[in-house]
Amino acid sequence: MTVTVESIKLRGRVRNPLRDRAARLMTEALAKLRVGPVKGQASFFDDNGPKGGQAMRCALTVRLPFRPSIRVERSAVTPRRAFEAAFTVLERQLERYRERDRDNKRHTEKYFLARPALAGETSPRKRARQRLARQTSDHMAL
Repeated sequence: MTVTVESIKLRGRVRNPLRDRAARLMTEALAKLRVGPVKGQASFFDDNGPKGGQAMRCALTVRLPFRPSIRVERSAVTPRRAFEAAFTVLERQLERYRERDRDNKRHTEKYFLARPALAGETSPRKRARQRLARQTSDHMAL
C-alpha cells in the first residue's frame, strides 16, 4: 500500500502537520481494504492561485486493482477543512466498496454452481448419498 501527499507550500512551512495527518488517516483507511496493491494520493490546490483569496481544494484518489479509481474533491476556506470534508466522503465510498465486495463473495454465480452438472459430474454430496444408498442396498441383500 502506498500513500502519497502532494501539496502546495503553505505559508512557508517546511514541515506541514496536515501532511502527516493526511498520510496517517489515508493509511489507516486503506489498511481496512483487503486487496492489494492499493495506492492513495492526497493533493491540495489553491483555486485562486497567486491572486490570493481563501479557496483551497483537496483531491483524494484511491487506486484499486481491477477496479476504477475512487476520487473525491472538496473545497473549503482552509486546507484542513477541505481535507476533512473530502476524507469523510472518501470513508463512505470505501465502506460501500467493502460492502459491495463482501456481498459479491456471499453470492456465487449461477454458472459456477451449474458447471459440475453441465460437465456430467456429480457433486460430492450427491456422490456421498449414492455411496450410502449402495451400502444400505448391499446390507439389505444379505
